[in-house]
Amino acid sequence: MRAIHAENHRTHRIGWLRAAVLGANDGVVSTAALIVGVAGAGSDRGTVLIAGLAGLVAGAMSMAAGEYVSVSSQADAEAADRAREQEELATMPEAELAELRDIYVERGLDAELATRVAEQLMAGDALKAHLRDELGITESLAARPLQAAAVSAATFSVGAALPLGVAALAPSHVALWVSVATLAVLLVLGGLGSHAGGAPIRQGAMRVAFWGALALIATLAVGMVFGVAAG
Repeated sequence: MRAIHAENHRTHRIGWLRAAVLGANDGVVSTAALIVGVAGAGSDRGTVLIAGLAGLVAGAMSMAAGEYVSVSSQADAEAADRAREQEELATMPEAELAELRDIYVERGLDAELATRVAEQLMAGDALKAHLRDELGITESLAARPLQAAAVSAATFSVGAALPLGVAALAPSHVALWVSVATLAVLLVLGGLGSHAGGAPIRQGAMRVAFWGALALIATLAVGMVFGVAAG
């Protein structure tokens, strides 16, 4: 008797995980970079905090809108494909059966077995079978615009709140404190995202921290140059 074992796949997490990781990382990096740039220009703490708070609000709304529009486009395409498949199943069922059979033949089944499999699936939920095997559309990977928008906005806000809090509490040298805290947070976020997705933790952590460091250096340089020019 074959042993039954639990399988921990991660594919079902792709939708919300992508939005969460993108939102949190973007919140930390963009807000921290904004704060570091404004602080590097020689601005007082009040100005730095106002800029950071404005960046948090604007970024969260931008992330929500961007994710909603992007994922809605995917949802629209899926809906159009679904409607087309429904029409084809209603008007040309034999051709759709042959199409499904050919898919299974290409995957390694012999023609007779592929025909039986296709017939059984068509007798059950024909639309679901075609969406899954012909178009690759499944319930776990279906587009969810509202979920993506909400997750992106929330995680961006949480991520942005971290460098903003450090800027408010830093005893001095705001840019330095925010940069150090940001890189530490990015290492953790990169590692967590990689772990949740089943990828090597160190690789994900270093990748996120590297690009975050570049963003901080670039905005600090811009702030310092314009600060000197304004002075």
